[in-house]
Amino acid sequence: MEMHDKLGRQFEAHRPRLRAVARRMLGSTIDAEDAVQETWLRLSRADAARIDNLGAWLTTAVGRACLDMLRARSSRREQPLEPTGREDRVPDPVVAPDRTGHPEKEALLADALESALHVVLDTLSPTERAAFVLHDVFGVPFDEIAWVIDRSPAAARKLASRARQRVRGATIPSRDTLDRQREMVAVFLTAARDGDLDGLLAILAPGVVLRADYGNAPPVAGRVAQGAKAVANEAILFRRLADPALDARPAIVNGSSGRVVYREGEPYAIMAFTFDDERIVGIDILVDPERLPRIDLSHLDP
Repeated sequence: MEMHDKLGRQFEAHRPRLRAVARRMLGSTIDAEDAVQETWLRLSRADAARIDNLGAWLTTAVGRACLDMLRARSSRREQPLEPTGREDRVPDPVVAPDRTGHPEKEALLADALESALHVVLDTLSPTERAAFVLHDVFGVPFDEIAWVIDRSPAAARKLASRARQRVRGATIPSRDTLDRQREMVAVFLTAARDGDLDGLLAILAPGVVLRADYGNAPPVAGRVAQGAKAVANEAILFRRLADPALDARPAIVNGSSGRVVYREGEPYAIMAFTFDDERIVGIDILVDPERLPRIDLSHLDP
């Protein structure tokens, strides 16, 4: 019992780093806690007397736990969501706080950068993501990463390099870009609320596409609209039918300005926008009550 208590204290000393590793690898605070808990279970079943470097052992263990979770995610994505296809189906968004009005604008930019990074990371294979995060973010040697991903150190180095190139090629928003995006979203929501068709047409690109994903909930699984006039009409209709208790709060969604909509304090929808220089070119609205609880919103400002 005394040995177990000592091991528990040592594990707690490492918990902040393990949580940080898992958070970066998985992009979810909730999933990160699960990975850290799984790491403790693995440690409690191991022969601690044979562990020479506990910190390295724990990093390897949490990396393996995260890799298992990433592979499970990848497997779920590869399964067809609907046998006949669903044009309204939107991908799970990556959400970060939008500290509008925060005295330090760098905090807003940092949130956008993290959100954009996780969008890029989601395009990597599980092993690429693990190699890149462990080495480039946390400085784990490739010899140790090789144990995590069951590859050679040379293969781990190549995976990290490939991931690094894709991350560097990602489009990262500037402060000015985010400010302009927030203005466009505000104009869109105000025009929709006021039923201002001309105002909506002015902020929507001619080929804009709106997808509203309600999952499989009746009476409608989802809606798709294409073209500025069709999307504007959908926006006005939605606002007329919307519950007056809905509260749309600013957030960084997929690295751009967006909204998380709450109803009676609970998440109801997530709105992701895409933009060109002057207009909104795409709107994805996730309302699916089965998928929303899987999106990590615990780090948003209350």
